[in-house]
Amino acid sequence: MANVTAAMVKQLREMTDSPMMECKKALVEADGDIEKAVDVLRKMGVAKAVKRAGRDTNEGTIATHISEDGKVGAILELTCETDFVGTNPKFTDFAAELAKVVAQNDPADVEALKACAMGDATVADELTEMIHVIGENMKIARFRRVSVEDGALSSYVHLGGKLADLAWFSLTKAETAQSDAFKVFAHDVAMQVAAAAPVAARREDVPAETVEHEKSIYMAQAAESGKPAFIQEKMAVGKLEKFYKEIVLTEQEFIKDSSMTIADYAAKVGKELGDTVKVEGFVRFAFGE
Repeated sequence: MANVTAAMVKQLREMTDSPMMECKKALVEADGDIEKAVDVLRKMGVAKAVKRAGRDTNEGTIATHISEDGKVGAILELTCETDFVGTNPKFTDFAAELAKVVAQNDPADVEALKACAMGDATVADELTEMIHVIGENMKIARFRRVSVEDGALSSYVHLGGKLADLAWFSLTKAETAQSDAFKVFAHDVAMQVAAAAPVAARREDVPAETVEHEKSIYMAQAAESGKPAFIQEKMAVGKLEKFYKEIVLTEQEFIKDSSMTIADYAAKVGKELGDTVKVEGFVRFAFGE
């Protein structure tokens, strides 16, 4: 009987996208012949993923996970073939579990994530198993992990997983993160990110080229007025201020109460809790972007 090596198992796994133990069994049965082992897997019904690997995955979901202490979060997009599967609880729960693996392991990329442990197997094994069970091709499209030292995160998932985000905040008191007032505020801000689609959390985070591009347009518009140069400058600056209020999260009007901005809301909650609460950043995924 041929000696089945780890390298052979790895090669068969890469060829068929099948679970490691099944690959080993197939190689033993095929006496070490890779091509025969592929046939063994196909007969076992395990190598179905080979045929599915080329199918388009234009549906799916976005999932988030935040650690119990609120300091580590992850957001992940998992794709599939049909909307029916994309809303299947088995599929969406799997996406949430993948987001948890990202939060706990901080993988560098999708391949590194696939190599992470998930239960008694790896993410790659579990993904292949899910493909077999559900009967559709699936892919991990992208993910992002965020961690904070002196602060907390919040998340919001909208449109049945087609839009989701993470928002993070800085605090000076650890107990603030556990307060109801902060939790409501953090959830509201995460909801604002989903609904209002800001470009940056703070004015200083807006890319310089974006600001210059907008200002050049406003200056050109002001020049059409025929007014003196210093008036044109004021007109352009005025429009730029309006632009900031539209795209900067902290300067946007709060969607639930237009009498205050998100920065005002943060100050209000901070005062109530005797803390300094600041919005530091966010990451927003719209499915298929």
